[in-house]
Amino acid sequence: MTAVFPKITVVVPTYNERENLPVLVAQLQALSIPNLHVLVVDDNSPDGTGSVAEQLVSESKGTVSVLHRKEKDGLGRAYVAGMTQALASDSDVVIQMDADLSHPVSAIPTMLERIRTSGAELVIGSRYVDGGSTAAEWPWHRKALSAWANFYVGAILSLKVKDATAGFKAWTANALKEIDLPSVRSDGYSFQVEMNYRAARHSLKIMEVPIRFEERVEGASKMDLREQLESALTPWKLRFQKAEAPARVTAS
Repeated sequence: MTAVFPKITVVVPTYNERENLPVLVAQLQALSIPNLHVLVVDDNSPDGTGSVAEQLVSESKGTVSVLHRKEKDGLGRAYVAGMTQALASDSDVVIQMDADLSHPVSAIPTMLERIRTSGAELVIGSRYVDGGSTAAEWPWHRKALSAWANFYVGAILSLKVKDATAGFKAWTANALKEIDLPSVRSDGYSFQVEMNYRAARHSLKIMEVPIRFEERVEGASKMDLREQLESALTPWKLRFQKAEAPARVTAS
């Protein structure tokens, strides 16, 4: 049974995702989850993703909307803008996921059910709990780098989360308000780490559900050297902030 909430918003940042976005929106709509909305946050994609998003809006009967930003300003800023708009529109649950089809929409009903039945305030789609996996197409060195990044973050920040760098998450509105979303400053993929760290510092109940992370279908990865360096430094920056109580984390 799929959990029923007054309003669920899936926030999807995009930059040059014109091929993948219509597929993702169709997959989300096919879930037939009541009160599910999609908010596309487009950073003025030169490939016309913003126009594709507008077409999806016109066909959606009010379930798809788009936030146009003037320039490519980083994943973190896109998520903060989209999540802030989702909260302003009275969403009860905010889901964050990539537009590149690497995150399985089939996990969303389970994520929502964990919030409804287990009191979870943050549910992470995890590659590294029992039942989770990464794409078969990934070479061994990419799998090793991903596993190392999670170990590195967890060791520095003492996060009791198996997939600390995951970008597929469901948050309650109250959780996003509790962690003071507008003050989040990390960008790129380190945004995911800071969000998890803030959840832990505020003793939010975190659960992880297994997913299979797939390779992107179309387009190229957005992670560059600057983001890799920031991702390496962010855990240390966070480590020396004032610590608070640890989160209550469970796998499912």
